[in-house]
Order: sequence, then C-alpha cells, then structure tokens
Amino acid sequence: MLFLQGTRDALAEPAELAPVIAALGKRAMLKEFSDADHGFHVPKRSGRSDEEVLAELASALAEWIAEIARE
Repeated sequence: MLFLQGTRDALAEPAELAPVIAALGKRAMLKEFSDADHGFHVPKRSGRSDEEVLAELASALAEWIAEIARE
C-alpha cells in the first residue's frame, strides 16, 4: 500500500499515520512531499508549483507500480 503525504497535511499527521504504516509492515510505503498540504498544494515560498508536486507524485506512483509489478 502506498501512502502519498504532504508534510503540511493537517488531516493526516505523521504521528497518526505511523502506527498504520508500522502495522502493515513491508507492505506499506510512505512517500512524503515537502511543503505540500492535503491537496498537494505548495506555498509560493517553497519554490515549486503545484504542477511540479503533482508530477513528483505521478512519478512516485509509477515507480511504486513498477516495483509491485516486478514482485
């Protein structure tokens, strides 16, 4: 199971997500996106656009799918 998480996501804080990921063990993977909120929006001060974050998200998802397909 892949968890995609913005580091500014107030709806799913790391402390709340950690026990779920730990319980799933190696079946779970967490990919964090710096400065992103729950909708993966980033502030202008981050130096990145929402589109760039979404491209990173899509890349992480594609890598995860490829890894699962190899198993």
